[in-house]
Formats: sequence, C-alpha cells, structure tokens
Amino acid sequence: MKVLIINGPNINFLGIREVSLYGNVTYSELEKLLYTWGEELNLDIEVYQSNHEGNLIDKIQEAYNKVDYIVINPGGLTHYSVSLLDALKSVNIKTIEVHITDIDSREEFRKKSLISLYASMVIKGKGILGYKEALQALKEGKV
Repeated sequence: MKVLIINGPNINFLGIREVSLYGNVTYSELEKLLYTWGEELNLDIEVYQSNHEGNLIDKIQEAYNKVDYIVINPGGLTHYSVSLLDALKSVNIKTIEVHITDIDSREEFRKKSLISLYASMVIKGKGILGYKEALQALKEGKV
C-alpha cells in the first residue's frame, strides 16, 4: 500500500515554532518517525513538505494513479485553499487530514477546514501521534 504524507507551510519548523502548541519534536525527527511507523505497518510511504501551495498541488497531481492514500497536514492552507481542496478532489485518492493541534479549540478562523470537505477522516489534537493514528487507520482499512 503506497501512502503519500504531505505537510504544508511551516510544518518544517516543528520543534522551533510555538513549542507550547506543537511540541518539541523537530520536523526531521517527525520524518524519521513516519518512515519507522510506515515500516512497522508494512506501508510504502513517501513524506513531502513544502511552504508553497503550488508545490503541494503539483505533488498531489503527481500522485494520480500512483498512490493509494494521502495523509495531509495542510497547515495554514487548511482554512483558505480552495486550490488544494480541488487538487485532492481531482485525483480522487482517499485522504486523511491530520492536525497536530485541535483546530476546533483555537482561534475562530482556524475552526473551518476546507480540506475536511473532501477528507475521509480528520484527526486533530493528538500531536504527532495523529500521523501514526492515520497510518494505522489506513492499514486497518478504516478509510
């Protein structure tokens, strides 16, 4: 099973930005954990991060007919990116949306996710373990 894990803007600054919200695990450490979890679950994963919306859209489009599932943490694009939503819809790949924080208990503007209009499952507020939960859900066929 091929899984593309996409991380959007500022996720590369994990462990640096707002540690009280996002924790002290760095992005490099998260990547290592993702590959370890993928291996443990016998999933073929690829991890990708960009701070640029167009690059994320290109990566989603490249996944067409090549990837079984997408796990995405769109960062700040969650709330505003119709283009990212349209890209996910266009490739028609089952998707899980992951957020490290609970976006529903943060600022008002963060409570709306355009991506969740397409995602089969949304995991939020579980820290980086939300990614592991997403991978387990894929492995167990919950999506």
